[in-house]
Formats: sequence, structure tokens, C-alpha cells
Amino acid sequence: MKFITATDRYVFRLVMLPLLATLAIAASLLLLEKMLSLFDFVAAEGGPVSVVWRMLANLIPEYLSLGIPIGLLLGILLAFRKLATSSELDIFRAVGMSYFRLLRVPFMLAIALAALNFAIVGFIQPSARYLYEELRFELRSGAFGAKVRVGEFNNVGENLTMRIEESRDNGNRLTGMFVYAKSKNGQSIAVSAEKGQFLRTDDPDTILLRLEKGTLVHDAPNYKTPRVLSFSSHDVPIPLPKIESFRARGGKDREYIITELMNIGGDASKPVGERNKAWANFHFRLVEVAMMLLLPFLAVALAIPPKRSTSALGVFLSIIMVVTYHKINEYAEGVGGMGVVDPFIALWVPFAFFAALILWMYHVIAHVPGGQPIGALEVFADRIGKSIRKAFDFGRKSRLATIGMPESGD
Repeated sequence: MKFITATDRYVFRLVMLPLLATLAIAASLLLLEKMLSLFDFVAAEGGPVSVVWRMLANLIPEYLSLGIPIGLLLGILLAFRKLATSSELDIFRAVGMSYFRLLRVPFMLAIALAALNFAIVGFIQPSARYLYEELRFELRSGAFGAKVRVGEFNNVGENLTMRIEESRDNGNRLTGMFVYAKSKNGQSIAVSAEKGQFLRTDDPDTILLRLEKGTLVHDAPNYKTPRVLSFSSHDVPIPLPKIESFRARGGKDREYIITELMNIGGDASKPVGERNKAWANFHFRLVEVAMMLLLPFLAVALAIPPKRSTSALGVFLSIIMVVTYHKINEYAEGVGGMGVVDPFIALWVPFAFFAALILWMYHVIAHVPGGQPIGALEVFADRIGKSIRKAFDFGRKSRLATIGMPESGD
């Protein structure tokens, strides 16, 4: 007997299309939302556009860790909903196939995606998050060679102020130049020029500003009056500010890989608060991955509407439940990290309650004849829908009566 049958392949095709579509849409929406703020941030810091794509690439693991569970849930749910509304599920049940047997392929996908998500949240996401923070630091510190803001007075280094009226060709053609520099011995120069250009030098810590057609005012403590001279070309060396090294990885709990969290949590020499935060983040990652193994049960329980109904309440409720559980975990992580409750209890007790609720819902739909775990909600939603339709029809009739028009069909 083949382990993978034609039915399994059919279920696999039904699951994969909405799974991949949901994952792609969720990741795209999250990236697009973040992209706008990153463009504003990079433009404000004067950095190159290419760094935006590097920062987004380092956010992909974080968004995948959120999108994979949602994609898995909706993929299975929409697949079984299609089977139920087309009566194919009744045929499978009539030939002796149980819900658990139909979930063979979804469980394989859940195990594979849970392993992938564990690799992401345990090892890939912490390193990617650190690289993202490093890029933000380098932008703010000027490590990308940030451009001087046009139309503003800019402090370049410790004792140099510069203003540029207009910049063209990515800084190769500057007009309306003003430069003021003051040395430690009290000497100062103020330069105004029609044109300017930044040039590289052999010294990586110094760039050259070549000014053309301008006036220079040189002053010093031993000068009776400042010296003024006109020039056709004048070079001003500009020392680049020293860039502070970025901190080592691990400044935050989410930058530690999962084995490092275990080492910190088990190190008695560490402060109690640091150990609690490490254990809380460790258990948070585990429960998020463990919940993925229960999503096939939840998907089936919410996918099958009542007979002769096409209600989509289960789809809406599934998203609400997963998001609510994620927020509960975030709150529990904070409580466990502060030491109010033991991190293990804070994270695994909600998991146990949520798992019990899912297994009960699956038991009702799979083993109770005519069972419907959200039957009461379906009835309530149906009544609300009928009330809205009646109110709409009443309003329509009132408007027609007001203008003296008969209803259609009269």
C-alpha cells in the first residue's frame, strides 16, 4: 500500500496554493509597509538607496516567522473549506476516510514548516536582526558616506561648517558654496565659492573639497585685520569624523541564537533579571513553533461550515485566535522576563489551555455526529446577518415609498 496516495496529492495541491499565496501576500504587505519608513529614514540620514534593500533583506526572516504560521493555517483551512462546500469531504467520509487520515499531508507540511520556522527564529532571525541594527547604526554614524544636506548648515567633523546651495550629478557639481573652518590655535578661514567638487585622496580618512571662483577670508590671533583673497581654484582638505565601532551581537535578547539563550539562562553568575529575560525569550520561541503542530487540527475545526451554509466565520475566527495567542505570548514573555512569574509557567500554561481548546474543537467536528465547535457563533452571526438584511430591505422600501415608486415585481 502506497504511503502517499492520489488523495494525498490532491489535498497537497489544495493546501499549497492558498498557503503560498497567503505567505507571499503577508510578507509583501509587511515589507511594503516597512519600506516606506526605511526610505524616509535613509533619505533623512543622507544614505544611499541601496542600503534600503539590504535592510529589507535582513527583515525577511522576521516577517517569514510571522507569515509561515498564518500561511499554514489558512492554506489548510481554505483547502478543507473547499472540500466541505463542494461536498467532496462527504464523499471522502463516506468511503471511510477519517479527518485524521485526510490530515496526513497537512501534518507533514506542518512538521516541515515548524522545523523551518525553528531554524529561522532560533538561528537566522537573531543574526539578521543584528545586521539590520548595524546598518541603522552605520547610517546614523555616516559610515556610508552620507551626503551633505543641501540648503542647510552642516557640521562636518569637529571644527568645520559647510553650506551648499545646490548639488547635481550625485555631488560632483556643487554650486553656492560656503565653508568655515577653525583650528585649535585660533586660526579660521571662511570661504565662499561659485562651484565646488568633492575628490578622494590617498588618505581614507580625508576627502578634498575643490572650490572654484571664490573669496577666502583668513583670520588668526596675531593678525591685525583678516586677510582677504580671491582665487580661481582652492583645495580644502576635510578630515572625516571617526566612526565608532558597532557593539557586539547580543545587545538584546532577540539577537541571541537559541543556544546562547540556554547558556545565559543556565549561567548562575549572570544577574537574575538577565537570566529571566533569556529564559522568557527562549520559551517564547519554543511555544510559537510548537503551536504550529496544532494548526492542522484548528484549521479543520474552523474550516467546515454548517450544512447548507457557506459561512466564512471560521476563516475570520482563525486569524483572530492566532493573533490573540501571539499577543498573549508577547505579554507572557514580558511578565516572565520581569520575574513576576516563572518564564516556563508564563509561556507554557497559555499553550496548554490553547492546545486543549483546539483539541476539543477538533474532537467535536471529527467525532461528534453533526458536531459544530463554533455552532453557537454561527447561529449568532446568521441572526446578525438576517437582521442587517431586514434593516436594509426596510430602508429600501421606505425610500421607494417616499418617492412613490413601486417595488420591482409589483
